[in-house]
Amino acid sequence: MYDVIIIGAGVSGAATARELSRYNVKTCVIEKEEDVCCGTSKANSAIVHAGYDVLEGSLMAKLNVRGNQMMEELSKELDFPFKKNGSLVVCLSEEDMPKLQTLYERGVKNGVKELRILNREELKEMEPNISDEACGALYAPTAGIVCPFNMNIAMAENAYVNGVEFKFDTEVTDLKPIDGGWEVHTNNGIFQTKNVVNAAGVYADKFHNMVSKKRIHITPRRGDYCLLDKSAGNHVSRTIFALPGVYGKGVLVAPTVHGNVIVGPTAIDVEDKEGTNTTREGLDQVIERANMNVKNLPMRQVITSFSGLRAHEDGHEFIIGEVEDAKGFIDCAGIESPGLTSAPAIGEMVAQILKEKMNLEDKEDFIATRKGILDPDTLSKEERDQLIKEKPEYGNIICRCEMVTEGEILDAIRRPLGAKSLDGVKRRTRAGMGRCQAGFCSPRTMEILARERNVSMFEITKSGGDSKIVTDYNKDSL
Repeated sequence: MYDVIIIGAGVSGAATARELSRYNVKTCVIEKEEDVCCGTSKANSAIVHAGYDVLEGSLMAKLNVRGNQMMEELSKELDFPFKKNGSLVVCLSEEDMPKLQTLYERGVKNGVKELRILNREELKEMEPNISDEACGALYAPTAGIVCPFNMNIAMAENAYVNGVEFKFDTEVTDLKPIDGGWEVHTNNGIFQTKNVVNAAGVYADKFHNMVSKKRIHITPRRGDYCLLDKSAGNHVSRTIFALPGVYGKGVLVAPTVHGNVIVGPTAIDVEDKEGTNTTREGLDQVIERANMNVKNLPMRQVITSFSGLRAHEDGHEFIIGEVEDAKGFIDCAGIESPGLTSAPAIGEMVAQILKEKMNLEDKEDFIATRKGILDPDTLSKEERDQLIKEKPEYGNIICRCEMVTEGEILDAIRRPLGAKSLDGVKRRTRAGMGRCQAGFCSPRTMEILARERNVSMFEITKSGGDSKIVTDYNKDSL
């Protein structure tokens, strides 16, 4: 019998697990994929929003601002990349300037600090590649950019080190009330728990509706993106938004913490909760709208395109709390943008609900910090030479585009909740995320995975499940 089972190992589930690991409570995270960060959390804009555009008084607004305030300290504690680079909402016509004022006033009401409206000259000085049509912008210095993979992985690793269990490749199929709690039915057996936290992303409505007569409905909202090479990394220095519309913040142009430029997303409602395919129409829309706010975007430098799904709840609001007609079932549903920003505050809120419900006591030996994978580029020449002398694998470059060494890949595999697939290594080290998109390093990374996991190359997958790269057909033909 667990005290808490969390369904989903995305940022919301991992943040909740990390916060719960502060207390003496038996917690387990159940995830249907082979790793953490395999759903919405792996495919988003990687933006830490300031909080000026969310409806004042909403839970979204409260948790957005709180999450923004927590992010810098959290990134230091858990050692993941974060940069407070600021954001600009660009206005392309004098007629729309009052809308900037409305956003400014909303931001002030939400508690966003340092907001100000820039005129054309100030904007052009700040961002030389801004559109010539731009006549002003709302500037939010507290906005930032983050690595969503490392943030998610860092919180999960820290939770694991502090005693939280993780069960991967385990899909929840049913939920049954029992005396004092719940039975969680999965493809890998039945688990019992006093409380369930529903952090299942686009599937959160499915689990909520299993246990409650008060239905909720989540629409998967697809967002298409283009990622530009690092050679385009200096085209903008801040996150550039268009004025928000009915489907949200629109297409943005932003630097990433790793030196690329990201462009997107679209906002296209789909029925398929796994529908992450990109479309020509979607990517054309991304390019067209991005060029409205930023001129001379070097779109020939696109190295990959991808899409992610946002869990859009019909009321466009986070649903967090114990379900009235399902005691011990805590929703963490409808977590769409600004969900990544809000995640630390969401975890804090859910953990507080459970702390009060179960009278949890603080853990005396809670470990608050975590050290990420060592990047040799952060060392001095003398330190790096000494590292390679002691551990020669740090002198063996596996991914030439991102200059990732064998030592880093070994760390990614061996550390808590270590990588088991090519995508697991990629999210932890960036091996395969560069200009050639894994064309060079995949075979070498597969060799390391096979050796470290003591399995055949034929068992290595791209992202778990049936995504094997070398097929049995190839094996028989050799």
